[in-house]
Amino acid sequence: MEKIKVASLFCGCGGMDLGTIGGFSYLGKEYKENPFEIAYAVDNDEYCTKIYNENFVHKCIVKDVRDIKIEEIPEFDMLIGGFPCQSFSISAQNPPRLGYKDERGMLFFEMVKILKERQPRFFIAENVKGILSANKGKAFPMIMKEFSDAGYTVVHKLMNASEYGVPQKRERVIIVGFRNLEDFQRFYYPIEVRRSERKVLRDVIIEESNYDETLFFSEKAVAGMMAVREKMNKGRTMSLSEPCNTISAHLAKVSLNSTDPVYMFGGRYRRFSSKEAARIQSFPDSFIFDSVSQTRQYKAIGNAVPPVMMWHIAKALAELVMKEE
Repeated sequence: MEKIKVASLFCGCGGMDLGTIGGFSYLGKEYKENPFEIAYAVDNDEYCTKIYNENFVHKCIVKDVRDIKIEEIPEFDMLIGGFPCQSFSISAQNPPRLGYKDERGMLFFEMVKILKERQPRFFIAENVKGILSANKGKAFPMIMKEFSDAGYTVVHKLMNASEYGVPQKRERVIIVGFRNLEDFQRFYYPIEVRRSERKVLRDVIIEESNYDETLFFSEKAVAGMMAVREKMNKGRTMSLSEPCNTISAHLAKVSLNSTDPVYMFGGRYRRFSSKEAARIQSFPDSFIFDSVSQTRQYKAIGNAVPPVMMWHIAKALAELVMKEE
């Protein structure tokens, strides 16, 4: 069958895109190709773009979404993207309107603008759990209304990556929009994978990282954390038999005095190597990150959408399309 063309905004290093197209192997399991291909990808971070372009046939362009000329985007049937969300405000108009606190809040509207103008068949938007409660719970209904006013029937679900074979407790809101009512009526979010197929930290720890001194915290850092540990709930050592807590974009600068997940080996605390972080996010080992510095790798990995979770979502849409064949 002919592949469905996808336009990807805020693509970062490509976690969402990899999951959408599939065709990769992770922890011994094959994630088959989905009937999608990336026709257009854009991100404003040149380092993420560098990683992306090492890994994908279709190249990503470095651009601010606000500078995109909509008519320049090639034909596509699905729009995907995790829009930045730290920055919505609800303006006190009557009725209240969704506004933006800063530049980043405007980026969501760029996504809506493209949907209005080009009317692709589907879209998938990803965001942090906090978006549900932003502005005392007022922002999210307005975001959903903007999508629906663009001509879409819209659904959302809070998904936890650990329930889909990713060794990480990462909760994300997945919004799916349908231009056609029939598509919407036939769509189901993917069901969680069986417990026996779920992954834990033990599955992704790399033995040689346990002997890499650069990953261990100094005695001074440990002593400082120990002094305040009881009252501050710090030093969050991860258990090998569970999925890891959510990893973030500042993993290179992980501190023991934060809520970042850390690992303990031989009675000493260490941070995760970038390769372990990529595995925790469900990137296959074949995915190349080393075209940028360690710090940039951690940032790109921490900001990504876990490819394996995205694969399940894309597959649910693919099944809907393939039933038509």
